[in-house]
Amino acid sequence: MAVRRAMPVDSSIMRLGGLGDGYKMTIAAHGKQIVVVNDGPGWAPPPATFYSTKLWEVEGQPETARFQMLDGYPNVDRAAHPEGAPHYYGHGVIAIGPHIYQFLATLDDAEDRPRRWTGAKLIYSADNGTTWHNQDGSSPVIWEDWEQQSSASFPFFNEPDGCFSLLAFLQQGKAYAANRDGYVYVYGLNGSVDGLMNQLVMFRVPQNRLLDRSAYRFFAGHGHSGTARWSADIADRQPVHNFPLGWINYTNLFPGDLVVESWLPSVVYNAPLGVYMMASAGIGSAPDGTEFGKPSYLGLWVSKNPWGPWRQIHEDSAWTPGDDQGARAYAPQIAPGWIAPDGKSFWLVWADLAGIREFGRDEALVDAEMAKASDASERTMIEAEILRRYMPGFSMNAQRVELKLD
Repeated sequence: MAVRRAMPVDSSIMRLGGLGDGYKMTIAAHGKQIVVVNDGPGWAPPPATFYSTKLWEVEGQPETARFQMLDGYPNVDRAAHPEGAPHYYGHGVIAIGPHIYQFLATLDDAEDRPRRWTGAKLIYSADNGTTWHNQDGSSPVIWEDWEQQSSASFPFFNEPDGCFSLLAFLQQGKAYAANRDGYVYVYGLNGSVDGLMNQLVMFRVPQNRLLDRSAYRFFAGHGHSGTARWSADIADRQPVHNFPLGWINYTNLFPGDLVVESWLPSVVYNAPLGVYMMASAGIGSAPDGTEFGKPSYLGLWVSKNPWGPWRQIHEDSAWTPGDDQGARAYAPQIAPGWIAPDGKSFWLVWADLAGIREFGRDEALVDAEMAKASDASERTMIEAEILRRYMPGFSMNAQRVELKLD
């Protein structure tokens, strides 16, 4: 049977709490999902600090979900971040046996235009997240300063147009147990501007060589009968899929603003149906080119192979979950642990950034309110309250999506 259509169920929408965005997910060997949370304290009660990125464990189904911080994960505490130092934001995460791997994206330091992505750092744990290492095996994890960032320490750095800075792993079951060919598949974007950011690129690597950049093989086009061509040369890369043009901001909403991560893919293998599913979204820009001026674009696709071709089964050019016309839904992710046993439905999660334009407009007022804090802890509490006031949907939202088969 083929998947013909995807139908989000508005009556199923749930607000699962937390504070932050991102929500890339994998399933660890112990059966719990691991979720990435960026720019927030997550589910910490009360919020003790804001993290640029943090990993959380999620146990149970959406109706009973319980969240617990992964304590062994290295701190990316924004309050302790040195002035002017590079930022690191968590993206693709995958569990393979007892190992957990994660790519963290890095930015340039532009102020006169939207900041752009420059590379990806790779870290890993060999003991289900208790201890963490840099790509070269050293520990503790370090956050390289500007002069330390290089292709010698990162698998991707200053690649053409910033490609492969924002990365997502193909998820294939608990601890990658549903994989059958021995490869890890990783998806990225071909740059940071419209015309490139909407191009999906990818590479694959043997499971036991993920830390070895020389083992990466880049998708270089489709061969006969849907086969894929792979190359060791990144210059041979070809888009595996093209998302629609026109869904990426091109100017700053406020000084130091960064280019929004449009088209962040989420790709998960649906084992009961034997099909690969992909979700992605583009950001609706205002007429002046700033982000979230209108609702986002949501697309869902399926394929028989990790490298496509991808067939669209759902398109929404004004993605307003629950018919909330003010919604500014962002970065949809397919939860790999929340696929129905028969494969005929799954849960999509996202953050809603409605209110970010007002937040940017009132930057001076926000700064004045934050300045009242007497210490870092109080500052975190005030910031969390401000974010919840301006952006009440800046948390984990979830919705069941049903698949129509024939």
